Amino acid sequence: SIGGKKRVVVIGGGVTGSYTAKILEDHADVTLIDQKEYFEITWASLRSMVEPSVAERSVVNHADYLHKARVIVSSAVDITRTEVITARGQSIPYDFLVVATGHGFTGGSTKSEKLGYYQAEYEKIRSADSILVVGGGPSGVELAAEIIVDFPDKKVTLVHRGSRLMEFIGEKAGKKTLDWLVSKKVEVILGQSVDLKSASDGVYVTSSGETISADCHFLCTGIPLGSSWLRDTILKNSLDGHGRLEVDSNLRVKGHSNIFAIGDITDIPEIKQGYLGKAHADVVAKNLKLLVKGQGKKLSTYKPGKALALVSLGRKEGVAQIFCFTISGRLPGKVKSEGLFIEKTRGDIGLK
Repeated sequence: SIGGKKRVVVIGGGVTGSYTAKILEDHADVTLIDQKEYFEITWASLRSMVEPSVAERSVVNHADYLHKARVIVSSAVDITRTEVITARGQSIPYDFLVVATGHGFTGGSTKSEKLGYYQAEYEKIRSADSILVVGGGPSGVELAAEIIVDFPDKKVTLVHRGSRLMEFIGEKAGKKTLDWLVSKKVEVILGQSVDLKSASDGVYVTSSGETISADCHFLCTGIPLGSSWLRDTILKNSLDGHGRLEVDSNLRVKGHSNIFAIGDITDIPEIKQGYLGKAHADVVAKNLKLLVKGQGKKLSTYKPGKALALVSLGRKEGVAQIFCFTISGRLPGKVKSEGLFIEKTRGDIGLK
């Protein structure tokens, strides 16, 4: 430890890792290792594609909210029992480690590059008459909705290989979403995939041989977990068959008393949503506040999140599933779609 403070290293600067670093920076010597200089409020990212100025507030430099923690802009490439090794060759010693690498990211490692990325995506949408969205999970549905609400004259086609939209939530919510998209003149093609590599001159062919004409396309089929590098570290035996870290009820990585994992990279059986990642961060921060003081007898436990899902449908409407109830329209839209929790999330890390 440095100056009597224990060293806590957090790998991954998404919402979950950033929030953990912020809570702990007054209680330990904290280092955040992230591939980029910022964290992003990811549930606002699809709005940023139709309104790039949103990203000015949803993309936040780590230096703007972390006042004591060190930030190292690099990827981690190895973990030993005492150190994290970065791609730049630095060895960062730790007493406690938090792995929060979640999913990969697109759009550059600096805030200005990320803002430029959203501006380019906006221009791509604005200049196209017809747009193909591939993937009918929450990202594909929300992107198609954002485009059709802001640009109602564009021809939007959504192709999904599943038999219904958003399989991760109930059938009723998926049906309400489908009905909403169809009512806005979005063409929805289910049970088919698209070979994007073979597209030529704006013509795409589906798995059943159907052709779709579009000026541009967006692939929304999920970003892989950022865990492949862990296979060569001391955590290799704690990965499950899907590349997720197995954790106990205190969110400690199984077999390691001083290493925690939070966010999408964990094997917790729940829908991976941002608000649950913050709940993981709260539990781990509470536990680490005790452990850095040598008081680890009564650690907090994490109970998997309830089945709550909120999907935006443009700026004013949405679909919510709470347990087995489904609500659609303006009410869920008021909860999420209007502000996308941007100001609340900024407030949680001490920003106005």
